[in-house]
Amino acid sequence: MKIILNNKSETFDKEQLTISELLAVKNFTFKMLVVKINGELVRRHEFDKSTVRDGDDVMVLHLVSGG
Repeated sequence: MKIILNNKSETFDKEQLTISELLAVKNFTFKMLVVKINGELVRRHEFDKSTVRDGDDVMVLHLVSGG
């Protein structure tokens, strides 16, 4: 499967991945993550259910707080 991840083309051996699987494969370990698939926000409790498919545009952003 080919997707766009954070504005870069990525290829994976599977036909689809859950958000949780994608985060594990790409080693995104930040606690405060925001994920969008094709512009739609995915809530944290949906990471195990929401799937990324061929052609999807995925944004994974980590929030940083401080002053």
